[in-house]
Amino acid sequence: MKFTGPCRAITTLAGAASVASVALLAACTVGPDYQRPAADVPPAWHTDSFWRLATPSHAPISPDWWSGFGDPTLATLETQALAQNQTLIAASAHYEQAKATLAGTSAQRVPEVDLSAAAARFRISQNRPLTNYATPTESTVQNNLQLGPTINYDTDLFGRIRREVEGAKASEQQSADDLANARLVLTTDLATDYFSLRELDAEIDVLNQSVKLQQKALDYVSSEHDLGSVSGLEVLQQKSLLESTQVQAQLLLNQRAQFEHAIAALVGVPAPQFAIEPKVLDAKAPPIPLGVPSDVLQRRPDIASAERAMAAANAQIGVAKAAFFPSLTLTPGIGWESTQFASLLSAPSLMWTLGATVGQVLFDGGRRAANVQFASEGYKATEANYRQTVLNAFQQVQDGITGLSVLDGAAKQSHEAVGDAQRLLSLATDRYSGGLVAYLDVITAQQSLLNIERQDVQIHGQQMTLSVALVKALGGGWDAGADLASAPKEAQPAATKEAMAPAR
Repeated sequence: MKFTGPCRAITTLAGAASVASVALLAACTVGPDYQRPAADVPPAWHTDSFWRLATPSHAPISPDWWSGFGDPTLATLETQALAQNQTLIAASAHYEQAKATLAGTSAQRVPEVDLSAAAARFRISQNRPLTNYATPTESTVQNNLQLGPTINYDTDLFGRIRREVEGAKASEQQSADDLANARLVLTTDLATDYFSLRELDAEIDVLNQSVKLQQKALDYVSSEHDLGSVSGLEVLQQKSLLESTQVQAQLLLNQRAQFEHAIAALVGVPAPQFAIEPKVLDAKAPPIPLGVPSDVLQRRPDIASAERAMAAANAQIGVAKAAFFPSLTLTPGIGWESTQFASLLSAPSLMWTLGATVGQVLFDGGRRAANVQFASEGYKATEANYRQTVLNAFQQVQDGITGLSVLDGAAKQSHEAVGDAQRLLSLATDRYSGGLVAYLDVITAQQSLLNIERQDVQIHGQQMTLSVALVKALGGGWDAGADLASAPKEAQPAATKEAMAPAR
């Protein structure tokens, strides 16, 4: 592109505006245009007999995904956290900052108009150097009044401003995705802590029930010992088991308090002022729509944020490259100057200027080349971060699928084991009453029942928290009602673990 023609034309007052328009229309944008890189996407999830993928039915994302668990207390806590959590408030403020930055950067594309006014009264020295030997110098005192707007307009010939706007727009979108991700992390972390707390409630209830059972057994063997039917060994064995169970229950209360305090911090309430009543939940995780792996790229806000970071970094390459090219700034002006207020706005006081400034760096010691290299390497870093975020997403979803499948089978076996342990304890108690076995068999049966019942509630708690983790890995919730309504009948789930495909 040649600059001699526009530069000559700008020197003429009448043609300055038209030349500026032509230069602006002919402007080009340096730097690479952004293209989203392709990510390796697996064709399907690795599932087993516990999962069956339904026909994709484009389930829309639901902002209140936790309602699928049907727990009013959880819903209340989530609403409170969304309103009061300080981390989310900070993320919202960062988003507003990004919007303001975009607005400020976009404003560079229009001329800046300033209004200036000046008033001064000054005295000229009589002894100043002569400019004409025929005219003697005299001392004078006079006023100088000035009023008028000034205009400054960068024509952005090579797209520096346009690249800056492009980067600011991508950063604003990235900030919006960061806000969505902060909301997702907050709500899933809260749900995870809540279900962990409820799992401890169920485990403490198991221990308390065992304490009652063991206390009855201790009363029984104590009365038998008083009658001389059993030795003190059986009494001490039962008492030791009872005290051990009570200690375990006390230790779980400390763990429960820690989850309660964590929830208090998430909902924005001081821990000493917050409490959740103990309750044993009899809830099941809702069916979770998996969809195809490519859906994760569309749903997860952290992936969207990483992709927008690439777009912003790509725009910075263009900004750095534009620094190599000339800049053209138009600075027309108009105003009035007079020595008296009465004549300030009169026609004789009018003054105006038309001009332009062209700048080109001839030597900078490699600073601009270094900036381009820095921006290019920054883009490579954001691209690598994007690809790693995608890989992490696939790992997290696959971990959730595999984990829930394993826990489903373990839960069925655990339920059967609880029933067997209950029958074993009943049988051992009857055989001891008949004098067929030692009391140690009863102690062993009690301990076995306690361990299996605790394991059973722990598995259920893991199912609930892992379901939340899978929701997080998939990028949020879904509208299950809309999904079922639009899915073909043969694709609708007939079991808890069937999956439907969401899309956005």
